[in-house]
Amino acid sequence: MTLAWIDASAGVAGDMLLAGCVDAGAPLEVVQRAIDAVVPGSVELRRTEVMRAGMRACKIDPVVLADDPPHRHWSRIRQMLECADLPQAVRAGSLRVFRRLAEAEAGIHGTTVDDVHFHEVGALDAIADIVGTCAALYHLGIDRVVVSPIAVGSGTIGAAHGQIPVPVPAVLTMTRGWRIHAGGSGELATPTGVALVTALAVECGPIPDMRPAAVGIGAGTRDFPGRANVVRIVVDSGAADFGETLTTRVLIEANIDDLDPRVWPVVVQRLLDSGADDAWLVPVLMKKGRPAHTVTALVPAWAVTAASEVLFAETSTIGVRYREVRKTELARTWVPVPVDGGQVRIKVAGRHGCIDQATVEFEDAFAVARETGRPVRAVLDEAGAVAVAGGLVTGAPLPFPGKPIRPAE
Repeated sequence: MTLAWIDASAGVAGDMLLAGCVDAGAPLEVVQRAIDAVVPGSVELRRTEVMRAGMRACKIDPVVLADDPPHRHWSRIRQMLECADLPQAVRAGSLRVFRRLAEAEAGIHGTTVDDVHFHEVGALDAIADIVGTCAALYHLGIDRVVVSPIAVGSGTIGAAHGQIPVPVPAVLTMTRGWRIHAGGSGELATPTGVALVTALAVECGPIPDMRPAAVGIGAGTRDFPGRANVVRIVVDSGAADFGETLTTRVLIEANIDDLDPRVWPVVVQRLLDSGADDAWLVPVLMKKGRPAHTVTALVPAWAVTAASEVLFAETSTIGVRYREVRKTELARTWVPVPVDGGQVRIKVAGRHGCIDQATVEFEDAFAVARETGRPVRAVLDEAGAVAVAGGLVTGAPLPFPGKPIRPAE
């Protein structure tokens, strides 16, 4: 898989992450196009080169073009993202980040998620940071993100209602289960930056085994003496020897016999959105012969709290079970293939440098079918044929992540 490690040891903010991705190779015009799909003609990204504590870095400034940018509720932002012409992965990532922010703010202010008024988070520059970063990671082919322990700062800052402690409440809420440290004085981690890394990363820790291909350095606004105010993004070349990865996960489950079956698809999707690797239902027979379901989620340690909250909020359970398990993952990557009317990714997995499986990504095929009016079965068949013609077959060498495949002659 294509791995990116985010170094948040000096703090993290949305514009810093976006700048790091652009500096690592994501074209500014690609990012701008994604933002325009959500808020057309409202924000213009401008790139400059700056120095931070003697270190060169990329600075991205989102310039708001609207005279009176509105503050928006989560429900409105969700509608905008769902209607925007975005790749499914970019839309899903953006929705996940904004939902994480909404849930944090709702808990702090004692309101419902849909009624959260985002203030600065709903402003155009924050929409640009979140959608832009998700689009940049997608363009770079990143399908696994690891973030370092996060520097959150210390002290107090001024806010609309007076002085509040650092880290601010939203940051503390979203970093439950993550490793954090002060790292210095002032607000080093913003809610937007923390929402991005905790919603998109699958693990928190030091730099993993990797073979760096690109390094992006994104600058914050201020230049602190003696400490480089930057976020670094290290992108794996994907050329390292492919093998199996052994990781630790937590199984969360509950038995439920009284839930409206129409709700189950929502529960499963919410579990996935909360950070679960996978979620599923198993029919069971409970005491007194009652039919029921066991709902299970496989989650990394940092997502245990969020996944548990989903089960308590979305189902009728009054108890949740946990147990730690070991998970072996095959090396995997995405390979885009061209089809009539668009592009579809092939998920390729294998061991020891050889392909074990190559599967057409259904959501991509469905998106092409919806845009072109073609039967989704036809798009799936065509993508599979192009993949085979391009050598994505069992026993073949695992390809370089993101390597394009030519269409069949």
